[in-house]
Amino acid sequence: MSADLNIFITETEIAGADDGPLAGKTVAVKDNISTEGVRTTCGSAMLDDYVPPYDATVVERLADAGADVVGKANMDEFGMGTTTETSAFGATRNPVDPERVPGGSSGGSAAAVAAGEADLALGSDTGGSVRCPAAFCGVVGIKPTYGLVSRYGLVAYANSLEQIGPIGNTVEDAAALLDAIAGPDPNDATTRDEGADSNYAAAADGDVDGMTIGVPTELFEGADEGVVETVEAAIDDLEAQGAETVEVSLPSVEHAVEAYYVIAMSEASSNLARFDGVRYGHSAGHEGNWNETFAGTREEGFGAEVKRRILLGTYALSAGYHDKYYKKAQDARAWIRQDFEETFADVDVIASPTMPVKPFELGEGLEDPLKLYLADANTTPVNLANLPAISVPAGESEGLPVGLQLIGPQFGEERIVRAASAVEE
Repeated sequence: MSADLNIFITETEIAGADDGPLAGKTVAVKDNISTEGVRTTCGSAMLDDYVPPYDATVVERLADAGADVVGKANMDEFGMGTTTETSAFGATRNPVDPERVPGGSSGGSAAAVAAGEADLALGSDTGGSVRCPAAFCGVVGIKPTYGLVSRYGLVAYANSLEQIGPIGNTVEDAAALLDAIAGPDPNDATTRDEGADSNYAAAADGDVDGMTIGVPTELFEGADEGVVETVEAAIDDLEAQGAETVEVSLPSVEHAVEAYYVIAMSEASSNLARFDGVRYGHSAGHEGNWNETFAGTREEGFGAEVKRRILLGTYALSAGYHDKYYKKAQDARAWIRQDFEETFADVDVIASPTMPVKPFELGEGLEDPLKLYLADANTTPVNLANLPAISVPAGESEGLPVGLQLIGPQFGEERIVRAASAVEE
């Protein structure tokens, strides 16, 4: 099935320890996470032949926990996309409906779990790239608090936003994978000690009695009617299990998509400057003329979406426009963080649709990038505020999966795992 769905860029066998909490579990690893001796392409022709000389910290921790890596999963090129159609190696199809996309950018990871090609998977989430494909494929995906999981060995897209996160068929499975990879790392100065001693899998007990769930009106506006109905029914089920729901307002999130894309594209333009055919990546081979080599390398190596984001990010950082765009985006980010902090003073978790739409048909969004960017409206605020969130299947609309997103305060993973497990039950 993996060949039919184009799930893996590279199939491999990396055996873990004989014992450990994940012994016998198979894991698909997103192809922007370094694996020693195994090709890591980021879904790009730029890194078609790149073989890392080291393992990412999360891959080392998988092996220590006893998990076996079975393949490098397809992804949108350098993590830039919502559909896994921008990969240089072709689109991945959704196992639920092969004529639809699996979401992105970690579409291969979510599809591997949904198709039964792997028990678990690792993705990376910069603006929803774990939660979107989890919602579209009907599985569970966790975006951890920024700093909970090491990014050492993750090929950078937007450093201040991205986190590696687990994907599983159940909340408990995804939480057990989070247990294995979480914790401080001397190779990543952004990691923190908070949460290192937590037992996230044990928190999947379904006990939401007395929990207060905030429901922000802004994250329901503009969503498909079927998505809203499915998510509201899941929230009603939580109420029936003893949770209290209250309507809350997060006015700043209306600016999240704009702020996110300015910041993410700006950071991408800086991070991807290293791929010049000299230091890293494919070389166009124009010997003796560095300018021609640089231009030709990036023309041949990068796809259209990556080029678009590099150009827009470079423009936002250019002289005369930095304050107009980048600084304003950072101001909006501070406002979003403040809104969440004030709301979490009164509620335990926040609930919303993960995605405001159902899975796109293949090719539907490629000609309209703005439509795809706007589809990230509910997921990007979480990354801007560096918060944890989980997408858990809420049900179906017209036979297609719908995800419920539960957002927690910083290092509040146990709360969102507990609430999500109640949705499962």
